[in-house]
Amino acid sequence: MTQGGGADRSARPASPPPGPDRQSTAGDTDEAEYQASVQRHLWRNYVAHLMHGLLGQTGFRLVNAPTFLPAYVQLLSGSDLIVGLARSVQYLGMFLSPLLGANLIEHRRRVLPVGFMVGALMRLQVLGIALAGLLLPDEQAVIAICSLLFFFGFFMGMQGVIFNYLMSKVIPVERRGRLLGLRNFLAGLTAAGVAYVGGEYLVGRNVLGNGYAVTFGLAFVLTCFGLSMLLLIREPEPPVVRAQTPLATRLRDLPALLRSDRAFTWYFQCRAMATMGRMAAPFYILHAGDAIGLSGTNLGILSTAFVLSNSVTNLAWGLLADRTGFRRVFLLALSLWIASVLALMASTTLPAFVLVFIGIGAGMGGFQMAAQNLVLEFGTRDDLPLRIAVANSAQELVGAIGPLLGGLLAITFSREVVYFVAAGFQLAAIMLVLLRVEEPRHRSV
Repeated sequence: MTQGGGADRSARPASPPPGPDRQSTAGDTDEAEYQASVQRHLWRNYVAHLMHGLLGQTGFRLVNAPTFLPAYVQLLSGSDLIVGLARSVQYLGMFLSPLLGANLIEHRRRVLPVGFMVGALMRLQVLGIALAGLLLPDEQAVIAICSLLFFFGFFMGMQGVIFNYLMSKVIPVERRGRLLGLRNFLAGLTAAGVAYVGGEYLVGRNVLGNGYAVTFGLAFVLTCFGLSMLLLIREPEPPVVRAQTPLATRLRDLPALLRSDRAFTWYFQCRAMATMGRMAAPFYILHAGDAIGLSGTNLGILSTAFVLSNSVTNLAWGLLADRTGFRRVFLLALSLWIASVLALMASTTLPAFVLVFIGIGAGMGGFQMAAQNLVLEFGTRDDLPLRIAVANSAQELVGAIGPLLGGLLAITFSREVVYFVAAGFQLAAIMLVLLRVEEPRHRSV
């Protein structure tokens, strides 16, 4: 194994004798064997990822949707600032951990065992949120939920690196859009049904004295079933991986990584800027509640509209991405998100809010798909975990700042000011992508 961040190639008894041409031949053979393994297990891994996403996303969307959790925290605390703070601490955790996640896996030939461990820890936080609501008084429950959201975000940030890297290993780039679209579509159908049941029956009837907590308990069960689907995956071992390197050493590699690919640098900066739009997300459901009331039925309908559109439109986003690239999805999804939030401010009836939440769900879903997958198309495979971590950390740093800033703007000025500030950041991101970021599939490298 080489020192100082180089590549590590396992010795192979059948390799040709040393020499530049022989080493190249051996490397080509190893890579060919790796690609053959990818193709051999492609459909098995395709189905495993599909089922993992179907069940896992069904549960996690109940936690991450801008409906149940903001409404619950508002009910417990009565404060817009605390609503923003709850999301901010989650995104703070997501900001702190991606580089650690990259450092844990980039020297490993198999990353799935680490993914199981991190995925289990992430799901325990969802269970904790459910138990806090059932067992603790309101004030203590708010403190516990905010603390658990920090660790939920921390492990979620690591999982984002691990599972994106895993997907890049087992699913070829030309098939990812359709997989993600189908996965999100199916997850959306089930999540929409669960969201409606959660709002109409669990929250509406206050099951076990706390319908919100029971809804998060259901989310925990679904995500655990999703994690078990990863047992089906057959992960290929790449011929070359990086040597194990201390995190501090890898951080010193960042400037060179960013200088080596300016398009990637512009991309992750634009992605972070666009993420400032999430500062407004916790307030969408509160805005609707002020206009039409936030009964269990209304919460269930709007949650269903958001989750279903977030997922159904992923089929279209995925097909578009396979045909034209994720850059176009990034631009169109952001534009739809902005237009939907502007329509939110003019809405006064339940049907109007349903249409708004459909648009917001579609825009946020397309943006998230594009943001997570564009990063996989820059640079080389051995630096991919670090690139994913850098892009995710930059996104979640502003994700941590955004909702708290949004809460301060909301209580100081109004929620409308929050919406306009968020849209301004997103428009700036659109312009920079148009001017500075080419479609990576069309670049010559």
